[in-house]
Amino acid sequence: MSGHQLLELRPQVRPELLVSRPLRRGAAVVHLVRDPRADRVLELGVKERFVIERLDGTRSLAEIGEEYAREFRARLGEAQWQQLLRLLHGRGLLADAQAPAAAPKVEAPSGVLAGRVRMVSDPPALLARLHTLTGWAWTRWFGVLLSVLLVAEIIAVGLELGTLTDETARLAHQPVALLAVGCLLWVSLAVHELAHGLVGQRYGGRVTEIGLRWRLPMSYLYCEVEDVRFFARRRHQVATALAGAVANLVVLLPVYPVWALLPERAQARPFLGGLLLLGVVTAFANLVPLPPLDGYKALGYAAGSLRTATESRRFAALLARRDRAALRAYPARLRLLYGGYVLGCAALAAAVLVAAGPVCRALLPGRLAPVAGYAPPALAGAALALWGVGRLAQAQRRRAAAKAG
Repeated sequence: MSGHQLLELRPQVRPELLVSRPLRRGAAVVHLVRDPRADRVLELGVKERFVIERLDGTRSLAEIGEEYAREFRARLGEAQWQQLLRLLHGRGLLADAQAPAAAPKVEAPSGVLAGRVRMVSDPPALLARLHTLTGWAWTRWFGVLLSVLLVAEIIAVGLELGTLTDETARLAHQPVALLAVGCLLWVSLAVHELAHGLVGQRYGGRVTEIGLRWRLPMSYLYCEVEDVRFFARRRHQVATALAGAVANLVVLLPVYPVWALLPERAQARPFLGGLLLLGVVTAFANLVPLPPLDGYKALGYAAGSLRTATESRRFAALLARRDRAALRAYPARLRLLYGGYVLGCAALAAAVLVAAGPVCRALLPGRLAPVAGYAPPALAGAALALWGVGRLAQAQRRRAAAKAG
């Protein structure tokens, strides 16, 4: 095929491909491309995405090349076009190419100590039914009313924090009531996961699984929502990430007025006070921007950033080495994001270490109170040990992947 014939071609990418908004992975700008047929996600650069979105079957490569030259002040040669078309065809992204078969999902075996089991055979159908039943809750006016009630709930809990803390401490001497509070909080976490699925499916996400995971002694429900990165609006992505914490607070809305109306010496006050305080703490703990919590996902969606924690560590390493050439590739907004994230994580770790001693001293029996002073170094040692185990596991996975390749 001559160069002229090549440039007259009008290839078309498969219309069902999903392309994300521009995302930051370190200093690079990338786009995610989802291939629904092969059930995989690819990562492309800005230039590749520019070309792909114009391969619609109506424009020739010559016309796209002219637009490319105006945008990037560089012209694609014949060899580059051939290489790009071979790449797109080989990956099954062109309309006339055969998409590769979806890779079978390899699930970790479930055992007594850890595992998971699916509990819903058709998650989209279940959530569609729930969406229909809660249709009245999706109006703008109800959203405004709910926001006002939640803000009032948070302010009220803050004003009564001392009383709620004292009543929650009394639960330590009521094991049955404490167990009941734990069970109700576990149920609220199930509502938390369903809220992720409801909001995600409403904005175009795919709910692939709803089930139960366990890592003894813990067990929890989960709801997997796919394609959140491909939502049209960033606020829909953030709403999906925050939906669970909002659901936790909504569940607690009727608890506060009942608790507030009870006499001070009522037997149910410690139970309701503990449920209210621990429920609010659980909701806000999920908003801490640390992986894999919802706050971390919301931060990544809002900032348009991939792997924020990993890239922040890389940015901090560049700062420590004073690698000015590499740092210049980061825009000011990105420096603020990564630098602020590193400082925020350091401040959070320092706050946990400072608070560990007094908290342990308050919770431990009197004869064990002197041991509370060892809590901060013990926490720091445990964190370092977990980090080391994680690094070893990561190295092991890399060696296994290299052998498999």
